[in-house]
Amino acid sequence: MSDPVLFFLAVLTILATPGPTNTLMATAGATRGLAGSLRLLLAEIGGYLLAIFAIHFALGQVVGDHPVIGSGLKIAVAAYLVWLAVKLWRRPLILDAGAQAVSFANVFVTTLLNPKALVFALTVLPWQSPALGWYVAAFAATVVAAGGGWIALGSTLRGAMGSRAGYLPRIAAVALLAFAGLVLRAAL
Repeated sequence: MSDPVLFFLAVLTILATPGPTNTLMATAGATRGLAGSLRLLLAEIGGYLLAIFAIHFALGQVVGDHPVIGSGLKIAVAAYLVWLAVKLWRRPLILDAGAQAVSFANVFVTTLLNPKALVFALTVLPWQSPALGWYVAAFAATVVAAGGGWIALGSTLRGAMGSRAGYLPRIAAVALLAFAGLVLRAAL
């Protein structure tokens, strides 16, 4: 996708769509607040870029040639999402200023395993473009904007929900289970 406007719209649309990483970013915003969650954007950028480059240069051809490997990877992703959902569900219902419901590693690994990276690697990034570096930079900037939006949404929800905000990690856990089910369904 070498048209810059179409590229930006495609990236923004995909990143704005609810998914596992966005669920974690909103949960972080709800539990840590806006300022306490901003460093997680580095985990999201790193996870996406590592996944996109690994898929393009290493896994793209292998998964294409051996669909069973792709199915195995999807099952592993679903298992990770279930584990993360259980972890979020078990959190106390009281949110405090030092709450760490979502870690840097959680966001990094979830993003690394996010199926959206496959779409970016195989259809969105213009690998043959001489301006590839600019597209990658624009992608990273859009990750910051979209991820920041999800963090802000979570922070706003915490303020709007008041004392019931402690349920936000449990709502996120249910959403992650739903995403795990969708990934598992695609694997089978």
